Amino acid sequence: MTTLRGKALLFRSMHVPGRPLVLPNAWDVASARIVANAGAAAVATTSAGVSWALGYGDGDHLDRDRGLDLIARVAAAVDVPVTADVESGYAPDPAGVAETVRGVLAAGAVGINLEDSLRSGPALLRPILEQSERIAAARSAADTAGVPLFINTRIDTHRLPTGDLTVWLKETLARAEAYVAAGADGVFVLGALNAETITALVRAVSVPVNVLAGPGTLTVPALAALGVARVSAGSSIAEAAYGLVARAARELLTDGTCGALEGGLEYGTLNSLLLAEPGR
Repeated sequence: MTTLRGKALLFRSMHVPGRPLVLPNAWDVASARIVANAGAAAVATTSAGVSWALGYGDGDHLDRDRGLDLIARVAAAVDVPVTADVESGYAPDPAGVAETVRGVLAAGAVGINLEDSLRSGPALLRPILEQSERIAAARSAADTAGVPLFINTRIDTHRLPTGDLTVWLKETLARAEAYVAAGADGVFVLGALNAETITALVRAVSVPVNVLAGPGTLTVPALAALGVARVSAGSSIAEAAYGLVARAARELLTDGTCGALEGGLEYGTLNSLLLAEPGR
């Protein structure tokens, strides 16, 4: 599949309940090459990892131009489809989200994550109608371009201050229904969810459900058995990589040893990955 539309259709076909697309999220060209070389069918970026690598905090602090530049570099570095986490769309309004989508397509990606968090003001999440308008703008921009962009809508109800699972599930499902009606292709829910909660989501949501895999979560085989269609590592691999930096630096500075560095990717292997043309 060499055309953008072809890659988009291929990526869309990978979302199969019970046989989930597994995405070990990358944050730069090197991590994207490593993930693809490990056998990933597609490469997804993590907004947190991307922001950290570029010197920003996560949560809508990265600007559109820098975000799109990174997406273009990753998409050019691998042959597999790329889906980009664009946080809230790098824009304050639906028109801006549409502009971001056009930039994402120009960069060579065929999917996006679009979240409903608000990072300023008293409200933690955008009103459902407002987020639906942003999703509709993204859908329209992609459709106008003739590319079936996979819009994975991230529902951030994990941020709401409630311990009542019934209330959480009701709000999550209400948002999922509205977002799908607006043009979302998948629903992404964060957190270390238990089997009962995931089953409720899969049964109630009409599009592929995406959940996290990482410390404290169910395994990929367990998630597959529950009908999940997409499994993401999110920021956990980037966190682990930076955790290694912290441990290795501390050990070298305090003990003068390098035990934490054992098992690293060998220089020649990593350098060869970056020297090779995509697909070789």
